[in-house]
Formats: sequence, structure tokens, C-alpha cells
Amino acid sequence: MSDNLPFGFGAPDDRPGGFDMSQLGAMLQHLGRLLESGGSEGPVNWDLARDTARQAIVAAGDPSVNAAERAEVTESVALAQLWLDDACTFPTSSADAAAWSRSEWLVGTLPAWQRIVAPIAEQVQSAMKAQQPGELPPELAQMLPEGTPPEALSMLAPLMGMAQQMGSAMFGMQLGQGLAALAQEVLGVGDVGVPLTSDGRPTLLPRNIAEFSDGLGIPADEVRLYLALRECAHQRLFAHVPWLAARVEGAVDAYARGLHLDTDRMGEAMQGIDPTALSDPSTLQELLGSDLFHLEESPEQQAALARLETLLALIEGWVADVVTEASSTRLPAGSRLEEAIRRRRASGGPAEHTFASLVGLELRPRALREAATLWRTLRESGGVAGRDALWAHPDLLPTAEDLQDPEGFAAGSGPVTFEEGPTTEPTAE
Repeated sequence: MSDNLPFGFGAPDDRPGGFDMSQLGAMLQHLGRLLESGGSEGPVNWDLARDTARQAIVAAGDPSVNAAERAEVTESVALAQLWLDDACTFPTSSADAAAWSRSEWLVGTLPAWQRIVAPIAEQVQSAMKAQQPGELPPELAQMLPEGTPPEALSMLAPLMGMAQQMGSAMFGMQLGQGLAALAQEVLGVGDVGVPLTSDGRPTLLPRNIAEFSDGLGIPADEVRLYLALRECAHQRLFAHVPWLAARVEGAVDAYARGLHLDTDRMGEAMQGIDPTALSDPSTLQELLGSDLFHLEESPEQQAALARLETLLALIEGWVADVVTEASSTRLPAGSRLEEAIRRRRASGGPAEHTFASLVGLELRPRALREAATLWRTLRESGGVAGRDALWAHPDLLPTAEDLQDPEGFAAGSGPVTFEEGPTTEPTAE
């Protein structure tokens, strides 16, 4: 057992393994300041997450979208909607196009991230919860050195009973960093595959699209139009398949329930914290980047993750086939852009890796190529209407095994008529 207490407090040299009562007041003071500045009763301090993300976004550069960029996005989306009318059976919505800055993306998608991340954050909060009033949470008690006297524990318990607030603050800062990283890389609100808005409004981020275009050797207007096709296809799918958003959120929730906090790693990380440096942003960034809230894999989590990845692959594969059908004879660089996007989504960009390491959730459709092949096979055998009809009910969707045999699945799929309706889906699988 280490002689160091949480947050950098250690036993004096002449009392190895003992407890230095003279440091208790300072320890309580620093913990109190942390809770005061970042306390929250929920599993995530969302105010802190938002503020942390905003600061990081501004520091990286976040110019406002100008009138010319808005006009370019509006023009690209209008043309994309026309092309998509013949490529899928889902009609366009009446929502106008939007061009967002990185900060606008953060504000506009934060409610969705709250729904997505909350089940995961609850796992962190539960690990910080004491079993009985007045007791120290077990995970924190294990971090104290052997021989800590009972009177010290009794003095710590009232404040450490609020350890959930500390976890909420730290998780909020951690999540803020992940969202800031994503904001600097996403190309539209449908870019990560999960529904982040509910108004059906195609939205692109001109600054990020410009950076993505650099080095492709493709005219900027073609890149923007191709990305508009993808964004509009995503919006049409979620707008006209009423059960799909709940299905995705249910898969994420099932994934979260299989997670377990690695308290040993958390204890090791927290023992080295210097409490006097907690106010230093660089110190906090280093701490949060050390994978403080490491989540252990479990068989349940792995199974749920496989279901989530299959669903994301089906969504992305359908979008890819629709966009290919719409652009193959109209957009000269369409095939090159398709491959660039496919590689980007299959491997995950730097920001996506950052988000996964911080939050424990990967949003990568690993079977993207197989899913695109399956949807193309269905379109070639049953037409656009036959392909899209499979979204009529979740039970009609292909499984992970079907992705490995698209011809067999297409041959076994009978004609289905798609009808929009109030089909509901459980929030968990």
C-alpha cells in the first residue's frame, strides 16, 4: 500500500505508513474548493463540460461562419436534396440548411450528448457512492494508507460523502475535452452516425470541411456537395424512420450497462495529484488525459458494442449507397470522396479516438464496407424502394451475420412495402 494519500498528501518521513493529521485541514480545504468550483448532483457537471469545451474550441480557433460560407452551404444542400429525390424513397424535409461554427455545433448537439453519455457517467458516479451515510466510498477508502486511524476517516467522511460531486466535475472536464476534439473534426451533425439533432435540418461546418479538403486534390465545391449529400441522407433517414433514433440510444444504453469502472487505475492516478496544482489547467489536462476513468470491458459490454457497431454500419452503409446512387454519374470525384470518407469512418479520426479514450465509447462502424455492399445488392435486386423498405421495422434489418453474405440475404428478403408510422422501439436491447 502506498504511503501517499489521495491528491498528493503523504505521511511524514518519521512515520512510515502512518497518517499526518497536520495535513488533514489542507486536504479538506482543497477538496472543498474543487467541489465548490465544479460540484453537481448529477453524474456529469454539464456546465463544466460545456465551459471546458468552449475554452478548448476557442483556443484552437473558431471563426464565425461568414455570409459567403452560409451561401455556399445553402446552395450545396439545395442541389443535394434534388439529387437525392431519385436515390431514395424518403422525401426531403422543409428545414433550411444551416452552416455552423465549432461552438455552434457544441451548443446545438449538447442535449443529445447528455442523453448518450449519461448512462456511461452513471457508472462512474456509482463507484464514488458510499454504501452507508457517514462512510467513505469503498473505492476512496482503499486509496488511503494502511493504518489510517478511525478518527481521520470520520473527519473525512462528511466531505468525501460528496465525492460524487468531485467525480461529476472531473467527468465533466473530461467530457468537455472530448467534445472539443470532436468539434474540431466533424463535418456535419450527422457525421458521427448517431442522431445529434431532431429537427431534420442539414447542417455543415465550413471551417472543418475546408481543412478536410486540404490535400485531397479535389475542387472545394465538389467536396462540399458530396458532404451535403451525406448530411441530407442522414437527416432523411432519421426523420422518416421514427424508431431509429430510439434504437441507437437503446444500443448505447445497453453498452453502458456492461461497463465497470477500473477503481485500481483511478486510485493510482489520484494518489499522485498535487492539490495545490488543481487550479492549473495544464495539470488538469494532464490528469484527464491519463485515462482517469478507465472502463473495464465485460462480456455484456462486448456484446452490446457489437450490436451498436452493426447498427451504425447499417446506417452508414445505407447513406453510402444512397450517395453513390445520387452522385455516380454527376460528381466526377465521387468515388474518390467515397473512399476517403469510408477510410475516415472505418478507422476513426484523431478526435474520435480522443473521445473514445475519454468516455469509453467508440462510434466506429467496423463493417462499413460490408454494409454498403449489402445495401447496394438489395438496390440492384429490388430497386431503391426494395432497399429502403427494410427500414419499415427493426426486425427486417440485416444482422451482423447477414453482412457477411449480402447475396444470400438479398435472395431471402421478400418484397416489403415501407410505410411511415408510429413504430416504437424499446430503449434498450
